[in-house]
Amino acid sequence: MTVEKTTWRSMVSGCFKPHHEVSATKPKKMETKQTSFQRLSMSDLSNPSTLSEDLSISLAGSNIHIFTLPELKVITQNFAASNFLGEGGFGPVHKGFIDDKLRPGLKAQPVAVKFLDLDGSQGHREWLAEVIFLGQLRHPHLVKLIGYCCEEEHRVLVYEYMPRGSLENQLFRRYSVSLPWSARTKIALGAAKGLAFLHESEKPVIYRDFKASNILLDSDYTPKLSDFGLAKDGPEGSDTHVSTRVMGTQGYAAPEYIMTGHLTSRSDVYSFGVVLLELLTGRRSVDKNRPQREQNLVGVGKALAE
Repeated sequence: MTVEKTTWRSMVSGCFKPHHEVSATKPKKMETKQTSFQRLSMSDLSNPSTLSEDLSISLAGSNIHIFTLPELKVITQNFAASNFLGEGGFGPVHKGFIDDKLRPGLKAQPVAVKFLDLDGSQGHREWLAEVIFLGQLRHPHLVKLIGYCCEEEHRVLVYEYMPRGSLENQLFRRYSVSLPWSARTKIALGAAKGLAFLHESEKPVIYRDFKASNILLDSDYTPKLSDFGLAKDGPEGSDTHVSTRVMGTQGYAAPEYIMTGHLTSRSDVYSFGVVLLELLTGRRSVDKNRPQREQNLVGVGKALAE
């Protein structure tokens, strides 16, 4: 099967309009479940008033559902406190449930419903990035976007529910059970496969925010990459890198990217190495509670290797 993946060179708080179509083949040896649909550029966005309509047109054929606010209230039992899962930079997250009683054709399953906090650290651009990338990319080690809601000022994303939460919680939460080595190995390998899929696609994607809190775990510790708000299309043609404003998380971002703003797939590989160290040591990438010389995990690792 072929897949047409939306690329974006600029971000605007607008909408999508179908433009031209480009074919991209499935990367070798990578399992996907992608379908074919129109490829657009973010530079084609123009009219903010038609965002909802243009999103539905742009992602036609991607099996992404467009939910209404009343449906979200049903899914989350009117945003019941008992369904509250937590809150991050994007906004609050509630657990919910969907089935064909809500809408014919929906698979019965628990879901995570993430609401954009308009006053939070992430915004409309990050929301668009999530819809664009996860609305088109399918892989066993990427979290599945089931649908979204775009009504008035509301921006909501609906994902498959990951019962074991994030790798960060599993590793560092005070009362969590220690992860067995078999699970740690499975998580490392699965996360690496997810990154490889992004990097080896016909239109490569640089994740740019690979960290323990963005790796979600299924009931059997299958890891899936989530939160594509900072993802970028990789360099094209003879370009060796993408020049961009430095974004990411302290302790995970590659030093050369921080210094130059030059983004490559190797920036993700560095971040993967940091998470691998966290898996091996059970220590955070940056821990301000430790003595100064031990606060940076990469620095500690380098010292031990010398």
